[in-house]
Amino acid sequence: MDVIAAETAVLEAEGLTKHFPLPASGRELLGGHARVVHAVDEVTLTLHRGRVTALVGESGSGKSTVARLLAHLQHRTDGSVRLHGQEVKVRGGRKLRAYCRSVQLIFQDPFASLNPVHTVRYTLSRALRVHGHAGRSRAELDQALTDLLGRVRLTPAEQYLAKFPHELSGGQRQRVAIARALAAQPEVLLADEPVSMLDVSIRLGVLNLLRDLKEQLHLAVLYITHDIASARYFADETLVMYAGRMVEGGPSETVTQHPAHPYTRLLINSAPDPERLGTGFGEYDEDGELTEEEDLGEPPSLVTPPTGCRFHPRCPHVMERCSTETPPRFEVPDPDGAPTTQWAACWLYANEEASAA
Repeated sequence: MDVIAAETAVLEAEGLTKHFPLPASGRELLGGHARVVHAVDEVTLTLHRGRVTALVGESGSGKSTVARLLAHLQHRTDGSVRLHGQEVKVRGGRKLRAYCRSVQLIFQDPFASLNPVHTVRYTLSRALRVHGHAGRSRAELDQALTDLLGRVRLTPAEQYLAKFPHELSGGQRQRVAIARALAAQPEVLLADEPVSMLDVSIRLGVLNLLRDLKEQLHLAVLYITHDIASARYFADETLVMYAGRMVEGGPSETVTQHPAHPYTRLLINSAPDPERLGTGFGEYDEDGELTEEEDLGEPPSLVTPPTGCRFHPRCPHVMERCSTETPPRFEVPDPDGAPTTQWAACWLYANEEASAA
């Protein structure tokens, strides 16, 4: 497969929006002003074959909702989803099953996503049969099961097929969940925090497995995480999400080493770094004493989100227009003047973009 084919856009979302209605009081019903949770607003992204896109943000930012919307486990309020350029509108039945053959979701908790009363053989056999890859004989099915477990490095297969989920370690359970997704022979994997429930010592092994599968099978992978450090290691592109909106995106190395949006800087500063004496939002001296601390407040309510930029109540660089106007995506200039694909939805870059033009 050539480079152009390997980077073809497979799954696209444009203006993806999801609002969850809240129970309305009698007054709200009479006034026609029912409240909603603005979980996801106008999210646009593209997943390319043979590439990993990381979606990063703190808990409650809407990352998992995006994955469920792309997997059609939840119905979108607005926006479009396109598979190979064709808009997808499915509610269930055969169309949903056909879509799931191309797009598979890996859940955060493998113990919850695997039925505890079924063996690994039953779980994987059912997935193979549902998607038409079980073969026509017992021997072909056994070979398909062996191949699946081999892809996720659970060998020999006979050692795992008869086991129940509780008899496996957390890492082994997640590998079985990945194998179940691969049974559909998908083009897209939506990995919703696939290592957050695992011990630190085995997270790297699962990420390396996903990276190898991406390269071997030319998959498009959406990697959802709150750990921006792992996004730098694992992903080709990183998108940053805050309070239901995208705020920054670009090559992972650029976004993590030269963050543009104030929220991205907050995420990076709050990540543990052995080269930094301080952790969190403040700066520490050599004695470990806090020298400066910024009060960044709490994430906003998604029932009544802030107007304008949703980060403005916490932003140390807030300007007057930030509270009234929602910033579009601005190209972030490269310090050396080189071409760049980094962008930030922040008014700090409005003047820079105008000057560059």
